[in-house]
Parts: sequence; C-alpha cells; structure tokens
Amino acid sequence: MNTPARKSRPVGAAPVRLRPQSRWTLRNLVVTAVVLAVLSAVWGVLENVKERWYIFDPTRLHNLVQEGLARYPNDTPSIVAHIVDTLATEHPAWTISTNFAREPLVRDAATGAVAPGTYRQNDAEWVFNNAGGAMGHMFIIHASITEYLIIFGTPLGTEGHSGVHTADDYFMIIEGEQWAAPAGAFEPEIYPPGSVNLMRRGEVKQYRFPSTGIAMEYARGWIPPMLPFGFADTFSSTLDFRTLWNTCVLTGRHMIRNLLHGKI
Repeated sequence: MNTPARKSRPVGAAPVRLRPQSRWTLRNLVVTAVVLAVLSAVWGVLENVKERWYIFDPTRLHNLVQEGLARYPNDTPSIVAHIVDTLATEHPAWTISTNFAREPLVRDAATGAVAPGTYRQNDAEWVFNNAGGAMGHMFIIHASITEYLIIFGTPLGTEGHSGVHTADDYFMIIEGEQWAAPAGAFEPEIYPPGSVNLMRRGEVKQYRFPSTGIAMEYARGWIPPMLPFGFADTFSSTLDFRTLWNTCVLTGRHMIRNLLHGKI
C-alpha cells in the first residue's frame, strides 16, 4: 500500500505555534464576578457593624491622658502607670496589659506617683518598631481585630511616613511634640502634650518627633491590614528578625486572647 509522502516544511520557515486557550472563558468571568460581588457584600456588612466591637472611646482615652498630665506633670512613668491602671479598672482583665514595668512600681502612697529613678522597662513587653522610616519602641496595651492601643515613642527623636491605614488613628501626646505635615504644606502641624493628632483612614502625612516624644496611640478600624506596614522595614533595612518575631508573638497573643473571649 502506498502511503502519501509527508510534506516537508520549507527550510527557514517559522515554527508552528499553537495558541493556548484563554483562561478567561465566559464561565470563569461569571465565577469571578460572583466571588467579587459576595466579597463586596460581606465587606459592606462588616463595615456597617464593626462599631459594635469597639470597647474604647477616643474622648475617654484623651481625657485619661490629660488627667495624667495634670496629676503628674513632666513624669511620663507616672502618667503611663495612671493610664494602664485606670484602663484595667474600666475593662475586663483579658483586654488590657499593664505589665510595662519589669518589677512592681514603687509608688507614693498619697499621690500614686512613681518614685523617681525606680522605673525599669519590662524587656519582654517592649519592642522596637521600625515603620515608614521612623523608629521608636512600643508597649501593647490592647490589640484585637478592630482596635489597638499602644504606648509609642522614643527619647531620641525620629521622623518618617505615617503609612496608609485601614483604621482611624488617634495619636495622643504624652511627652514632647509631634510635628506633622501633608504634601504641599509650608508650615508644620504641631501637637504638644495633651493634644491629639487624628488621622482618618487613608490619610497620609510626614511626621516627626524633633526630640523626645511619647504618645498613646489608638487605632479603630481593621487592624490586620495595618500590620505589614510595621513589618516591612525588617525585610528592606533592619533585618531585625528577633524584634519581628517578638512583635508577632505579642500581637498574636493579644488578638487570640480577645477572640477567645468574643472580642473581634
């Protein structure tokens, strides 16, 4: 039986390429649209109900800082002790961490002031924080899915980018001044002790502590999407993976503990 001869491809001809089938079939487009619609609906519902999970009031927190400043002027350890002690009496024990000091504080029996020179930081609870080019240290009072409350600052001064966040951020100054400015500003916003720098969700500023600066920072909104901002400098500059690990452990401990008690 004679088999027809196979046609040979001309010398120098381009190879034949089969066009791959597109992944964007009508079915895939419909499935993608449905998934996006469901996620959008869930997000909308969560946005409308998240306020029911808040346990802190920004006005009360601001008043607490002002109370501390009035009672203990120029005495940051006593102010921080006043803040955490008061919060511990106003909220369930599992929502508040108070162990910012290594040992029980020596307090004046009449005023409650911390004896000068007796405060020693609890190294297991304080961690450095490098974010947006700025460096400070922080103590976590509370962290959950929708809120965090920390003492943040530095005795040395620092400057950086505020970050773009998914929560409203209240920066309540305890010691020193915070300077801030949006793009295009010719004069800085200056926040002295007792004032609040409120940055609404999505706002961006440059900020600076020109020298010593200590603040209580309260964020309310969606906290997990904010965490990468606090971690990124580890990979791009500091390589301080021990601090990253400690930060994750402390944050995770707070969030899990609150979730187990139904606090989102």
